[in-house]
Amino acid sequence: MTAPRTIKVSAIARVEGEGALNVTVRDGVVVAAELNIYEPPRFFEAFLRGREVREVTDIVARICGICPVAYQMSAAHALEKALGVTVPAGVRELRRLLYCGEWIESHALHVYMLHAPDFMGFESGIAMAAKHRDLVERGLRMKKTGNRILEVLGGRAIHPINVTVGGFYRAPRVGDLRGLLPELRWGLAAAVETFRWVATFDFPSLDMDYDMVSLRHPTEYPMNDGNVVSSSGLDVPPEEYEKHFQERHEPQSTALHSVTIPAAKSYLVGPLARVNLCRDQLSETAKREADAAKLEWPCRNNFKSILARSLELITAFEEAVRIVEQYQNELNPPKVEVVLRSGEGCHATEAPRGLIYHRYRIGEKGLIAEAKIVPPTSQNQGQVERDLSAFLPGVLHLDDSEVGRRCEHLIRNYDPCISCATHFLKVKIDRR
Repeated sequence: MTAPRTIKVSAIARVEGEGALNVTVRDGVVVAAELNIYEPPRFFEAFLRGREVREVTDIVARICGICPVAYQMSAAHALEKALGVTVPAGVRELRRLLYCGEWIESHALHVYMLHAPDFMGFESGIAMAAKHRDLVERGLRMKKTGNRILEVLGGRAIHPINVTVGGFYRAPRVGDLRGLLPELRWGLAAAVETFRWVATFDFPSLDMDYDMVSLRHPTEYPMNDGNVVSSSGLDVPPEEYEKHFQERHEPQSTALHSVTIPAAKSYLVGPLARVNLCRDQLSETAKREADAAKLEWPCRNNFKSILARSLELITAFEEAVRIVEQYQNELNPPKVEVVLRSGEGCHATEAPRGLIYHRYRIGEKGLIAEAKIVPPTSQNQGQVERDLSAFLPGVLHLDDSEVGRRCEHLIRNYDPCISCATHFLKVKIDRR
């Protein structure tokens, strides 16, 4: 019997939040791999109760500084359903543009600063910049372009304040939006170069039988709307989400784990799931680049999620160019009038990291009586553990620091948004 072996990796700066990984090995076999999220719960669902409906979009934007639009859009749609509100086509298009901005800034940040250093052999994006300054500057310029969309449409790049139930408080000026076109057109070309660059990476082997879950829309790549679909054949409206998925407490984590029901199995959300399920709806440029790279689909190796993110970067830029070019007259009015009443509504959208689900019940006087929010990271946590259990046997022969590095690499495939807080990961392996 070999002595227990513990691997610790501290102060990881390329995932958002605090977590630990505990691995138990018996006679060379991985018998447990637990992702322990130990940050205190943030109780957003609880303190939304009693709030006025129009406060919700501003509050939920504070859940995340990187993907606030996902929370705002999911809430706005769900509350509009509860109130019987239908927004006009112009509002819908600008919301899609706002979502493009979030996908651009989030995907560019993850590809260049958080994920690519793993493939390039650097400990951080800063270290990579020392030898590949042009690459990092390209990624940061792309991110800045996405942030600029959020500023023009949302009022500011972090925690936007212009989104409301029924539309926007203020419509963007035609000149302000069309002023984005030069950078958006540059960004589209840069996104193509990004995909061609990451397609050259050497990807570790990982072949998983994922149950992939995303939205799918009849006519467009899913962002704000669509049915919840899966690779196992599910195809239901968001109103039936809770009939098929359930959040559960796990003893090793303060974060909830989502599973399918009744089978209680983990599943995959995020870019790889979206591209696998909706690749025919990628933009024309993205489809052309994917075909030229001879990518094999379906792809079941989540190390290749960086390819899916890069294809979505192309799609988001191309979609943003289209919407801005068509914005000829200032939207008037920018929102529809909302009459408060009791009701219940739910909706799902696609955050950069995957499907996000909101449900609200409005009680008397237009106050929130109940709120339920299911972020993509909680939906992916069980699948992260499954990936680790499958991946670890192939790297346990390496030394402690290298095993820890490989595990971090796998976790970063998911771009986990544990929270906007201190970044920390400890890896502990019990080899008794």
